Amino acid sequence: MKKHGKKYLEAKKLIENKVYTMDEAVSLLKKTSVTKFDGSCEIHMKLGLDPTQADQNLRTTVVLPEGTGNEVTVVAFVGEEKVKEAMAAGALMAGTSDLIQKIEGGWTDFDVAVATPDQMKELAKVAKILGQKRLMPNPKSGTVSPDVTKMISDIKKGKVELRVDKEANLHNIFGKASFDEAKLKNNLKAILKAVLDSKPASVKGTYVETMTIAGTMGPGIPLDVNPALAESR
Repeated sequence: MKKHGKKYLEAKKLIENKVYTMDEAVSLLKKTSVTKFDGSCEIHMKLGLDPTQADQNLRTTVVLPEGTGNEVTVVAFVGEEKVKEAMAAGALMAGTSDLIQKIEGGWTDFDVAVATPDQMKELAKVAKILGQKRLMPNPKSGTVSPDVTKMISDIKKGKVELRVDKEANLHNIFGKASFDEAKLKNNLKAILKAVLDSKPASVKGTYVETMTIAGTMGPGIPLDVNPALAESR
């Protein structure tokens, strides 16, 4: 069994055996931050769907209104005519042949890769490398589009991908421990609304089964699901 440190155990004592409202949970999240650095705030959800069914998978994106608190590095696979546009929007690197060459050499020191549709065929050369690191551009994650400026700008502003795992769990950050409660709530509501808006039509019964928030290496705080979802609509 994993052993927890003194700070974690002290923080755990603050959490009662109950479910919390969003206001209560976010306030408690600030009090149970256990890291010396500015840790992330995370949302963990168990959804009542079957990801093995094509019509019950969930993969969407949302731009967090208050940003993630992280500096995101973006590379852009674009034609020569769009290199300047991509760099002006905030890309770390832009182009295609030079980027592919660097990646083939083992370089993947970036957070997100975007591409214009006309460049996707070129990425076949590095698809395996990017795929293994979950960096492959994909229309479903909003990273393939002819509008390079919007793609990069949205990502830099705080765009995150929402994607369930094989057990129908969803894990996402929604800010930093240094954010005030209002900012954390705004971001949390945006994620919950995106999850609700993306509910597969074929899902019956309870859609969101459980919901917990936590700080980096901190204890989980269970939310009262229905009121939290109602507050986010």
